[in-house]
Amino acid sequence: MPGVHIHLHSTTLYSSIYRFDDVLLANTHVFGAPAAQSPVIHLQRIPGGRLFDHYMSSFDRVYSGSVPVEGSVAHRG
Repeated sequence: MPGVHIHLHSTTLYSSIYRFDDVLLANTHVFGAPAAQSPVIHLQRIPGGRLFDHYMSSFDRVYSGSVPVEGSVAHRG
């Protein structure tokens, strides 16, 4: 799909992060429970707020150590 970037990493994650501009969904991982049975936090970026950026910093640290999948948009350049 155009605009889709796929990267792989070996980091142990504690949440799955889905970002849509200034909206972020964080599906927290609960040991022993599937994602569908775990809480989702809905965050909106607001001036002066810190939680949205806190989650994005975590995402950026994982992404910086990831490797693009061959054939994905990011890899084709």
